[in-house]
Parts: sequence; structure tokens; C-alpha cells
Amino acid sequence: MRTVANILMSKPPAFNFVEPDAKVIEALQIMNSVNLSYLIVFKEDTFYGIFSERDYSRNVILKGLHSDTCPVKDVMSVSLPVIGTQDTVEQCMQLLNSHKTRYLIVFDDNNFKGIITLNDVLREALNSKEMVFDELMIKQSTEMNDKIF
Repeated sequence: MRTVANILMSKPPAFNFVEPDAKVIEALQIMNSVNLSYLIVFKEDTFYGIFSERDYSRNVILKGLHSDTCPVKDVMSVSLPVIGTQDTVEQCMQLLNSHKTRYLIVFDDNNFKGIITLNDVLREALNSKEMVFDELMIKQSTEMNDKIF
């Protein structure tokens, strides 16, 4: 059974960080430069939350705030589900669905380890699906060869 630790090992190390006191415009510029839809809000070995495109649209634009004066800490997401490195991909799917979120926060022994995204889980499910299909094809080929000979 694939775990969160397996997913994290297959991802590059996190490089999409922003500090909580940074202005939203700075965060948007970082998101654009790293070509990701979220940033990890982190300062001095402390995880604070994430700032995503969704946070920007719902908490900045729709509330009439200004990107050049509003700090990230005022509009970031902080109430996200937390998972451990030994949790399974299936548990990730359940949490993403039940919390209606795109991100899961990974902690191991109170240490921040990373973010698991909906895309990470979908990618893992598709990879597993291919393995299932490969095994099914081998079985069907073997059965077909047995019938022919």
C-alpha cells in the first residue's frame, strides 16, 4: 500500500515558501515564478498555513482588499487537514473529499514534512491504475496463450 511518505519521496523538495508578513503581491509574484497554485507559509522552522490562488480570489479580491498592502497571514488558509507520513493514499483521498480541499498538510512527530495536493493523489491513483492494468493484461495474455495452445 502506497503511503504519504512514498508520494513525498517522488516529489521534488519544497521550494515554494513565503513568510506570513509578506504582502500578497509578493506571494503572487512568487507563485507566478515557480508556476504553482499555492505557497507554503513558513518562517523560522514554523509552518503557518498555505496561500493559494483560491485564497487570493476569495479572501483578497472578493473582499476588496489590496494586494500591495494586505499581508499573506491575513488571507491564508490555516484550517487544513493534517496527515502523517505513514497514512495511505486512500486516506488522503478520503480527507480531500470529506474536507472539500485541494491540500493536505503532512507532519511527522510535530515536524512539517510537506504538502500533498489533490494532483499528487490523482497522479498516484493513475500510476497504480496502470500497474493494475499491466497485471490484468499479463493475466489475460497468459490465459489466451493457454487456450490457443
